[in-house]
Amino acid sequence: MSSSTGAIMLKPSLVPGSLAKIFTSVKETGRLTLSDRYGLMSAILDESLNLEERLHIDRLLQAVRLGRISILNE
Repeated sequence: MSSSTGAIMLKPSLVPGSLAKIFTSVKETGRLTLSDRYGLMSAILDESLNLEERLHIDRLLQAVRLGRISILNE
């Protein structure tokens, strides 16, 4: 017999155009905010991203890893 915790699993959804706004903001400021990171998390979990969008995310994460983009906790 399985018990249910009543938890609802919600799939994050990407707001149209938000990925482009994140890329533009990060390019202009050189900073990745907490809000940007949540947007990227939603984008990564979105199965409808095309290859170009996935490559942009990969490049952005690579720039963070190399220290070219700083991460803000705000």
